[in-house]
Amino acid sequence: MPIGVAGAVVLAAAGLSVNAAMASPSADALIAEVYGGGGNSGATYTNDFVELANAGVASVDLSGYSVQYLPGAPTASSKWQATALTGSLAGGSRYLVQEAAGAGGTTPLPTPDATGVINMSGTTGTIALVAGSDPLTCLNAVDCLADARIKDLVGFGTAVVHEGSGAAAGASNTASVARNASLGDTDDNAADFTAGAPTPQNFGGGTATEPPTTPPTSPTTAPPTTPPPAPTARIHDIQGYTRVSPLNGKAISGATGVVTGVRAYGSSQGFWFQDPNPDNDPRTSEGLFVYTGSTAPTVAVGDSVSVDGTVSEYYPGGQDTGIQSTTELTKSKVTVLSGGNTLPAAVVLDKKSVPDRFVPSAGGGTIADLPLRPHDYALDFYASLEGMNVQIGDSRVVGATDAYGELWVTVKPDQNESKRGGTLYTGYDDPNSGRLMVQSLIPTATQAFPVANVGDTLRGTTAGPLDYNQYAGTYSLAARTIGTVKSGGIKPEVTGKASASQVTVATYNVENLAPGNPQSKFDALAQGLVKNLRSPDVVALEEIQDDNGATDDGTVAADQTLQKLTDTIVAAGGPRYSWREIDPVNDKDGGQPGGNIRQAFLFNPARVGFTDRPGGDSTTAVGVTGTGSKTALTSSPGRIAPSDPAWADSRKPLAGEFTFRGKTLFVIANHFISKGGDQAIDSRFQPPVRSSESQRIRQAIVEHDFVRQIEQADPHADVVVLGDLNDYQFSPAATSLTGDGSVLTDLVNTLPAKERYSYVYEGNSQVLDHILVSPALKHVDYDVVHINSEFAGQTSDHDPQVVRLKP
Repeated sequence: MPIGVAGAVVLAAAGLSVNAAMASPSADALIAEVYGGGGNSGATYTNDFVELANAGVASVDLSGYSVQYLPGAPTASSKWQATALTGSLAGGSRYLVQEAAGAGGTTPLPTPDATGVINMSGTTGTIALVAGSDPLTCLNAVDCLADARIKDLVGFGTAVVHEGSGAAAGASNTASVARNASLGDTDDNAADFTAGAPTPQNFGGGTATEPPTTPPTSPTTAPPTTPPPAPTARIHDIQGYTRVSPLNGKAISGATGVVTGVRAYGSSQGFWFQDPNPDNDPRTSEGLFVYTGSTAPTVAVGDSVSVDGTVSEYYPGGQDTGIQSTTELTKSKVTVLSGGNTLPAAVVLDKKSVPDRFVPSAGGGTIADLPLRPHDYALDFYASLEGMNVQIGDSRVVGATDAYGELWVTVKPDQNESKRGGTLYTGYDDPNSGRLMVQSLIPTATQAFPVANVGDTLRGTTAGPLDYNQYAGTYSLAARTIGTVKSGGIKPEVTGKASASQVTVATYNVENLAPGNPQSKFDALAQGLVKNLRSPDVVALEEIQDDNGATDDGTVAADQTLQKLTDTIVAAGGPRYSWREIDPVNDKDGGQPGGNIRQAFLFNPARVGFTDRPGGDSTTAVGVTGTGSKTALTSSPGRIAPSDPAWADSRKPLAGEFTFRGKTLFVIANHFISKGGDQAIDSRFQPPVRSSESQRIRQAIVEHDFVRQIEQADPHADVVVLGDLNDYQFSPAATSLTGDGSVLTDLVNTLPAKERYSYVYEGNSQVLDHILVSPALKHVDYDVVHINSEFAGQTSDHDPQVVRLKP
């Protein structure tokens, strides 16, 4: 559980007294205890919980209620998270709501009456008992306590949203906040609650709808000495009809099925088994993964097994990543009943069975608890098949084989097909539901994983359990049997020839190039520049590392890196390029730690000149001086606004002044901040938050304004802006850079729609690299040269681009 969630909403900012935040006291159902330290360091209990109590005599129907949580210091983007309740709460009784588990703790809670997945803070937050399950929208105490849906509310720690004079104090990893023994409700959290050891209590040992024989007289502080036997459960009961198991955290016994796949390598070994006798609910999966850790499973495909274990929701990489969880059994005991059984029939994944729509929206909240709609959304369809035996037939490859033994296919061949056989990513609302990762369960010593390029076809039947890949955070077919590859015939492209009157300018992200890289990488880069790009006059390089690569010892110079590259270009038959760059401040420009990546210009001095003007260094901002044909940079090379917060932990733009046939050409090389930290398109939060986007927008605005200074000084200025912008042509960052189009034109938008991509990620062919030109450059010939992103053998993960210009 996170400790001390931060935020920035202050009630006083609205001119309202905290003491004015009061609501009507509850005479029956109310919040009795709140604990957010479950599973944290030092905690006894493994899960967070909220305990309700009925201070009245009459039973209260909870089936229309939910328990909801808000971080202690909510921001404008904060969302309430809700756990729906069921059953009723008899007078004088308690009701235990179990929330998310942490990695620590030793004692499970008593059997909960309701289960959710809310990851509460151990020290600060707000819990509300709400009529209805729709998430609240209020973010301050006055608005919340005016909401008639809230039956009771407790703020703890330093929570902004609370009742009365202050929040309940003292919550920690080892302490809950609990209402006084009389269950008095004065609507003052600070007065009504005190901190102490957590005392979780359920409905007196009965179920949520069965009152205890004897009303409880004191809280239960520990589970029974001899726990009752674990209930028998079938797989579809464990999976449930949402993404989270209704039995999460509980021990079960006697789950039976036939083994459909075995993973006997790595640190996440285990096996999948499937109930051959399904229920009639299309939302509930009949397959399940049994986790055995680093121990190889002792079962074989076709074994009929009975499994006892603990139901767990596994979040690859942790809950904070935002990716979905995988329901699995841990701490398992496996009994093999028989062998050689027929496998349950595989569900066919194709253009008819997989919905066109990708995922439901939850207004930015979690979809984890939403009932699955497998006929409406692809991710819901895959979730309803989690762990089940599935298969695909002939399928076009849309993501080449990578170093991890993975490739991507599409089961919807007509969905946004690119010119060379990929799947185009055309907008945030269309992530291409037909994409599917394929991995192999077959040992490589038995059968090598197929090597495929984009546009190839994976032929025949590929079948196995539907897994959730723990590294990519996406559904994948864990192939028990895998098809063969038929080539689609794509070849690395060669750009067209330039005329003598054209100057050629290219951009190429060379992916963390350092002197210690294999010579084969330098050879391949040189061949790409000389043969495929035809030795451009100017090349903007991104991800040039310093002279000792990722060794973090203060080295920032990159002379050796650039010398080795330019020497290799000459050996490949290319020109003797000169270079210009500015060494960054050590460890201040992001990228691989210690690598000090930066942009650099290569230029062919036999074709173009570079105007060297002193003054440019890592911290000094380049400016614009002069007007008309006398317009110039104050330093060349120079960095644009290096101290602006836009470039914090990111590469600063490199501006240079070139000459071609007597005319000045301004070139700005870029590498905007990456998308690291963004929620994925298949995140459990929908729509996903693109948290890195705001910084790229600011970067784009800063650069747009700099280019506009040049063009205001000289409306006929020839300006080329290029590089890895780490964003799409339709993104707010790209459109902020172009503005209304009067300052820059993004050339990728001039290509036919099927050719607009420079990078392939998770089967989506997309744009990250750009070349933009000023209005004065009217005679342009632009080309994305596909030599990397579509191929299993890649020199870089980006395709280079080139533009032929007549200044």
